[in-house]
Amino acid sequence: MNAPKKPTAKPKKKYRKTKEELNAEGRERKREKKHRGHKAGSRYEEQASNKQNGGQNASADPRLGSKKPVPLIVDEKHITKPVVEKKQPVVKEKLTPEKELELLESDDRLDSLLARLEDGETVNAEEQKYINTCLDRIDELMSILGIEYADEEEEEEDEDKLDDIMRILKSK
Repeated sequence: MNAPKKPTAKPKKKYRKTKEELNAEGRERKREKKHRGHKAGSRYEEQASNKQNGGQNASADPRLGSKKPVPLIVDEKHITKPVVEKKQPVVKEKLTPEKELELLESDDRLDSLLARLEDGETVNAEEQKYINTCLDRIDELMSILGIEYADEEEEEEDEDKLDDIMRILKSK
């Protein structure tokens, strides 16, 4: 029942690889690592092999999009009228003249353009048109609201008339 023991040999010394062998192994590992991944165009190859083997997807086109032919020459029978969706008109809130006047007086663009004009700068035609429309609308709103616009010249004339009247009264 006891099996005869085999004579044990001394373990051999480990063989040390030379520098050249180590370099060769490193190059081999690098070469193997370099060739990982799929070949170029592999997704099309797989589909081609499936067609040959299964034959089920023979008519499937891998490209996406419409398969409808597009006419290159426009004929009357190919013209289709675009479907126009009816949009409900956007109803703007009707502003009261007071609010509209307030908005126009606090308009930053108008203020900056008027400041540029006062400084002697020139404005282009579009900016001048914007200034004119805003000022015209302000005049209309002021007349609607019964607000009178007094110029500095008119104020000076009023003061001059008042001064004249005061002189006449004092001279009597």
